[in-house]
Amino acid sequence: MTTPAFGTSGLRGLVTALTPDLITDHVQAYLAACPVGGCVWVGHDLRPSSPMLARVVRDALLAAGVDVTWAGEVPTPALALAALEAGQGAVMVTGSHIPADRNGLKFYTSAGEITKADEAAILAALGGAPAMGQGVLVDDPGVGGRYAARYKRAYAGALQGLTLGFYAQSAVGRDLMPTLLRDLGAQVTALARADEFVPVDTEAVSADTRTLLKACARDGRYNAILSTDADGDRPLLTDASGMVIPGDVLGQITGAALGATRAVTPVSSNTGAEDVFAHVTRTRIGSPYVIAAMQGDGVVGYEANGGFLLGFDAVGPAGPLPALMTRDAVLPLVAVLALAAQKGGLSVVLADQPQRFTASDRLQNVATATSQALVADWQKNPLNRATFLANLALTEASTDTTDGLRMTATDGQIVHLRPSGNAPELRCYTESGSAQAAQDLLTRALAALVTVLE
Repeated sequence: MTTPAFGTSGLRGLVTALTPDLITDHVQAYLAACPVGGCVWVGHDLRPSSPMLARVVRDALLAAGVDVTWAGEVPTPALALAALEAGQGAVMVTGSHIPADRNGLKFYTSAGEITKADEAAILAALGGAPAMGQGVLVDDPGVGGRYAARYKRAYAGALQGLTLGFYAQSAVGRDLMPTLLRDLGAQVTALARADEFVPVDTEAVSADTRTLLKACARDGRYNAILSTDADGDRPLLTDASGMVIPGDVLGQITGAALGATRAVTPVSSNTGAEDVFAHVTRTRIGSPYVIAAMQGDGVVGYEANGGFLLGFDAVGPAGPLPALMTRDAVLPLVAVLALAAQKGGLSVVLADQPQRFTASDRLQNVATATSQALVADWQKNPLNRATFLANLALTEASTDTTDGLRMTATDGQIVHLRPSGNAPELRCYTESGSAQAAQDLLTRALAALVTVLE
């Protein structure tokens, strides 16, 4: 059985491997390595294993003499906001977008999301002598409401005139989000609420999900359809036709709307950012890397999955919007829709963006060691890269190995390969001058990779 490990966003692994002993050991190591302000907030998503795993986290904290504020079912950024405002730590039980047979823990210190240095400190503290005591447990059912209030203050009335579909599935914010959108002035219909867990990857939206969204948009009643991943820190937004808008495009629109002058985004995000912001810093993939690089005034961070980090105190159309240095889905959804309401539609907003388009997907059930070996070989061997690119009718102009292997062709198209940090998957990102060209390139690249891996 594969041991759970830290990936791009927290500890992840098979549910069967997330045993009470393993979770307790990691919680105790977290307490030993990280400041938590004497109390830790605990929340979870809606996947079947999450309530039980959250109770294990709660009990481990209490047994170590740490007080616990229990938030229950709540989006990750809502939990993070509550903990940050209290100057305390937090643990969110969620596997985010990965299937229900997997789950994970996201840790926050009293200063915010843990860094890669914090992860190393937690790993180094595993197996240590546990602290003993008896913490106090309190419930706080108002975490989600206070999170929603943040956006009511900044965007009151900003969605007037919009008719929206909310793809509810099994997102933890599926009740909170429609209410918030209505409070901001939109007419909202909840769609496709699911009794079973649905993994929604906002970066590599599945063909089935795309088909469903297109079907929901078919009669033209909605200006847009929106949703989030399981724990509410990654947005999903379509236009009126049901076409998914890439998350990095949402990020650059949101940053510009808020007056940001600096953007931090992973190397996988589209190159339109350099045309939008005065200064762009590229990082490895994962919010800890983005956060670490968010320095200076007027800075925002975002990822190709759409998760957005606000690094300065901004102002929305109706009021103040304080900084929130954790990945968030609500802000990019609301900010982009507010612009659509103001300018006459999403099509107008999108037409103003640099004409660079991305697509992404992954080959599943590819052993991590296999993906890593392939990428490492191609990083070192230009002939092997050239053979792969020739199958796509491309010629290499440059490469970037910041995270995986990013190959830019002489015609400006991009193919980027990266082993997943938390699942047996080989991810592929493409970029081109049109959405269709990017998708076509992705389809051909994945087919070529299947042949290479056979």
